[in-house]
Amino acid sequence: MAQTPRKLKPSGRKSTGTVSKKIGAQPLGGAKGRKSVGGGGKGKGGKSRPGDPVPASKPHRFKPGTVALREIRKYQKSTELLLQRLPFARVVREIAQDFVSEEDNAVGLRWQSSALMALQEATEAYLIHLFEDSNLCALHAKRVTIMQRDMQLVRRIRGDFM
Repeated sequence: MAQTPRKLKPSGRKSTGTVSKKIGAQPLGGAKGRKSVGGGGKGKGGKSRPGDPVPASKPHRFKPGTVALREIRKYQKSTELLLQRLPFARVVREIAQDFVSEEDNAVGLRWQSSALMALQEATEAYLIHLFEDSNLCALHAKRVTIMQRDMQLVRRIRGDFM
C-alpha cells in the first residue's frame, strides 16, 4: 500500500526569481526580542569612513603558556645567577650580624667577594633543587601547580630543618 507522490501541476506562471513578501507579516519568532548583530547605527565595528581616526591596533598576545615555556628554555640554557648580587649580599651580612657577639660588633665583619659568590651559588642550587622536587610532588598529586605543601613534603622527606 505504498502511495506514490502526487505530481504537481504547473501553475502557468513563470518564475522571475524574486520572492514576494506580504506586507505587514512578521516572521514566526517575532522581531521584538531580537538584537541587531552589527552594522546598523553608530556602534563599534561599523565600516570605516574617510576622515575617521585610525584605530590603534592591539598589541600581539601569545597563547597562555607559550611565554612560560620560552622562559623555561632560556633559563635552562643559561648559567648566570638569578638573584641580584647586592640584595643577596645585604641579606647575608644582616644574618651574619646576628651571630656576632656584642663586643665584636664595633669592628664588624668583612666579606670577600668570592665568599659571597660561593654562598649565592650554593643558595641558588639549593632552591632550584627544592623547586624540582616540589614539582615532582605536585605531578605525583596529579597537579601542575606547586603548592606550599609540596615544598613542606620535600623538606620533610629530605630531613631539612627549619
